[in-house]
Amino acid sequence: MAHVPQIKIPATYMRGGTSKGVFFRLQDLPAAAQQPGEARDKLLLRVIGSPDPYGKQIDGMGAATSSTSKTVIVAKSSRPGHDVDYLFGQVAIDKAFVDWSGNCGNLSAAVGPFAISGGLVEPTRIPENGVATVRIWQANIGKTIVAHVPITNGAVQETGDFELDGVTFPAAEVQLEFLDPAAEEEGAGGAMFPTGQLVDDLEVPGVGTLKATMINAGIPTIFVNAEAIGYTGTELQDAINGDADALRKFETIRAYGALRMGLIKNLDEIATRQHTPKIAFVAKPQGYTASSGKPVGAEDVDLLVRAMSMGKLHHAMMGTAAVAIGTAAAIPGTLVNLAAGGGERNAVRFGHPSGTLRVGAEASEENGAWTVRKAIMSRSARVLMEGWVRVPGDAF
Repeated sequence: MAHVPQIKIPATYMRGGTSKGVFFRLQDLPAAAQQPGEARDKLLLRVIGSPDPYGKQIDGMGAATSSTSKTVIVAKSSRPGHDVDYLFGQVAIDKAFVDWSGNCGNLSAAVGPFAISGGLVEPTRIPENGVATVRIWQANIGKTIVAHVPITNGAVQETGDFELDGVTFPAAEVQLEFLDPAAEEEGAGGAMFPTGQLVDDLEVPGVGTLKATMINAGIPTIFVNAEAIGYTGTELQDAINGDADALRKFETIRAYGALRMGLIKNLDEIATRQHTPKIAFVAKPQGYTASSGKPVGAEDVDLLVRAMSMGKLHHAMMGTAAVAIGTAAAIPGTLVNLAAGGGERNAVRFGHPSGTLRVGAEASEENGAWTVRKAIMSRSARVLMEGWVRVPGDAF
């Protein structure tokens, strides 16, 4: 019996923010996978180790969580004013499915460093020492991200003393600017608030009618009040992820919110849209103990936020959801803004399961409609391994 040999593909395994994933240069992918389609999806599924009915991704690079079942493809950009194009694929763990519907804000922090190290940024744009500004076109959602990457002796600086809750070790700080983060292609003709309201009454059969802020910024997100669904906002992963009834409830709310936002036409479509929209719940400040054992005082935060990702409570906070939080907090009257005390603000520090995070946003009201010029937050990134990934030659 003939056996198909494995092929090897140049790749880099990177941490970006509180996520990690496998990064590829587009030019290094097999020819069949350099275009969107079935071959690309099959290749990335095999790289990550999905679909895995055991839910462990043992036979691949994934680590069986939404934060670690991720892939990134980067290429030189032909778009004016941009250095690279960045495409993100969220790989399902137990299904043969790659979700291309949104961005990963955490891995966005690793795109600039990867692009510089991979020779995708013109050398003239990289200082010998200082900060390189990498202009990234986020191809999933058609938005610009500007990454400020520290450079030492002509190379990306990865070590440093910047600490990020949810990441064990300090590293160099990478500041990200998400320009005009309100999604244009999502629902209701691209409105930041697709229903036209800052707060809606969202009817969810079996759950009730919930106050909800549904926003397209960073990533489509549905915010509800923690107390309205029986939570305090101080929950850690174990309080929710082991509760099958709770997970079903969140998925039901997410489905009806997606329908209301115009992201899906019927409820059945939500099964093919796991990455977006996100659902999160907010609460006013109170003290709790983070998953690391670190105490978080009520005085340390403006509000509490917990968010679901790929059907589970996230261990920290998705970067794109942080953009949504910062944007909603800057707009008086949203549930996020009210949980933070109301009024005008251009930055917010929120508590999540792993600690706290600060995110800023510049919002303004023009002709009765809210716009956000940019959202800003800091992350860090580091190469974990580089070389080749191997997959069976008949895997795609």
